[in-house]
Parts: sequence; structure tokens; C-alpha cells
Amino acid sequence: MNQPSHQPFKAVILAAGVGSRIRPLTDDCPKSLLLVAGTPILERMIGNCQDCGITEFVLVLGYLQDRIRAFVSDTFPDLQVTFVVNDRYAETNTGYSLMLAKQAVGEGSFIKFDADVVFDPEILHRLIACDFKNALCIDQDIQLDAEEVKVVVDDHMLIRKASKTVDPKIAFGESIGIEKICPTTAKLLFSELNLMMSQAGHLEDYYEAAYEWLITRGTKFHALEITGLNWTEIDTHEDFAAASHMFGGKQ
Repeated sequence: MNQPSHQPFKAVILAAGVGSRIRPLTDDCPKSLLLVAGTPILERMIGNCQDCGITEFVLVLGYLQDRIRAFVSDTFPDLQVTFVVNDRYAETNTGYSLMLAKQAVGEGSFIKFDADVVFDPEILHRLIACDFKNALCIDQDIQLDAEEVKVVVDDHMLIRKASKTVDPKIAFGESIGIEKICPTTAKLLFSELNLMMSQAGHLEDYYEAAYEWLITRGTKFHALEITGLNWTEIDTHEDFAAASHMFGGKQ
């Protein structure tokens, strides 16, 4: 299922973080290059994107950036990729990293990935094919706690809240870290992120904070339910073990 030619997507992959909660595995290896069932996370992600017709990539790097550059060059020598560097990765978060991708993204649509998500390619197929201009992939069948980005939706699957602070009792499910953003929203999003990151108190904000601000001003983000499809965000050693078990045999 290739994307329509009139709606080309770039893949924006946020891969600047240290991955401190999964040390010592990340002491000398970026989390995105950890092997899950024998395949580096980033290799599987790029391959899934290519299978869906995505040909342009923006990688936001920071921690051990040279390792990722070398890996991409060796594994995907013909990849059309722009590397963006977050030199402040140790003191910032995903909101800052996404802000830095503005120039590389340009005026088009993009799909944003957290670089530590291992996922069934059907998730990306569904996201690209859905009619929603802006969509967050949401899993309902998940145990929600303080670490998950939880979403609240209305009767039309429009997202009203999206953050780690959402009460699990009222949450529809968890955002898995893969989103589709249309050109109009992208312009607003980068403007909002730039404003947020100009204030020292927001440097460690997640990009979802910008989504929430846009929602309060009328921008529509829909929840795309992907419950039942395999995916794992790798934050901890337990996540890593779960991903290796889940995707074993799915090379």
C-alpha cells in the first residue's frame, strides 16, 4: 500500500536521547541501534517506512550521533536523509528535537517517529491510509501508568488531551509515538514549538505539549486505534525483553 503521489510524507525520526533507563545497554550504543530479534530498531523502522512508500527521511540526532550516521550510511547508502543535530540533547527533550526538524521538513506532510518504537508495519500502513489529516496511533489494550502518554478523546475520536499527566481512569489509551501531521498543522506546530522552547522552563517539554496547545486553539488531531497490532516503546530493560519476545521471528 503505497501512499498517494499527491501526498508525499517525510519520516521524521527523533533519535537524540541518551536512553539512560536502559543502561548499560546504551553506554556505547544509541538506543535506536539496539538489536531486537536480531535487527537494529532503526533499521526495522526505516525498512517499514520504505515498504510504505516513504523515501525521504529526517533524523534528529544527539547522543552518539556518529554511530547512527555511520550505521545509516552503511546500511542504507542510497537513502535520501537529512541529519539534524540536537547539541543540547542532555538538557532538552522531544519537543526541542522536533522543533529543530522544521527546516528539513519544509512545507509538506510528515510522519513523526520516536526512534525507540518497534512496530508492526501494518500500523504505518493504516496511518498513511486513514482519512485523518492529523492522527496519533493509539493502543487501548495497554496497562496505563505514569510513564505512558495517555490520551482523552471525544465521541468523534478527536483528541482532547495527550500527556503523561492524564488520569488513566479517563484515558482512551496510549499514544505509541507515531503520528501523521499535515502541512497546515506542521506550520502551526513548529511555530508553537519555537515559542515554547524560547522559554527556559519548557526546554524539557515533550512534543505532545505543543499538540495540546494547538488542540485548545482548534487544530484537530484524531486518534487512530491500532489495538491488537504489535508494538513496543523501549524505555526499560523489561520493554527490551518484551520487544525481543514479541518480534522474534518477524525479521
